[in-house]
Amino acid sequence: MSQSQRLPEFYIAVDVEADGPIPGPYSMISLGMAVVGHDDLGFYTELKPISDDYVPAALAVSGLDRDRLIREAPRPEQAMQDAADWVNRLRKQARPVFLAGPAVWDGMFVHWYFTRFLGKSPFGQTGSGIDLRSYWMGLRGCEWRETGQGIIKHTLGLTGLPHTHHAGEDAAELAAVFDAVLRHRRPKDA
Repeated sequence: MSQSQRLPEFYIAVDVEADGPIPGPYSMISLGMAVVGHDDLGFYTELKPISDDYVPAALAVSGLDRDRLIREAPRPEQAMQDAADWVNRLRKQARPVFLAGPAVWDGMFVHWYFTRFLGKSPFGQTGSGIDLRSYWMGLRGCEWRETGQGIIKHTLGLTGLPHTHHAGEDAAELAAVFDAVLRHRRPKDA
């Protein structure tokens, strides 16, 4: 496929809330996705926990009620199928590229859940993508300690973008931050 025939890319900002440090023994309890530069394109789901184990402090971060999730949230198979269907519908317009901050945390849960419950990830075999902090570090030539999302937002003068620990809202926040980062970078010709 020639370069002129390639699909453009949609950067899909992904945020996860979980009730423990790793998938498998612990559960992803909500998943949010938002497309950078397209405020109208977003996805959110909660998920039924997959184990009885959880870390109370981790669960408390999200503010979600575990008993309600057990009773009312979709099973992981359905939630991940809905998520994959959403990503794959976007594929008709552009190539979906995973984006998270940090990509290690969110990517670990998302790739594990897609692979475990669907057999494959709509983001590809490795589930790899863009890490906001690494991107900023390369863009600015700064050290890791200067790459926190709060620092990035302050540097770019972004206000009114709270980090709420609601996966849908935080995915939209990340999309807005990365959109500003992309506008901040030097043009390719520079």
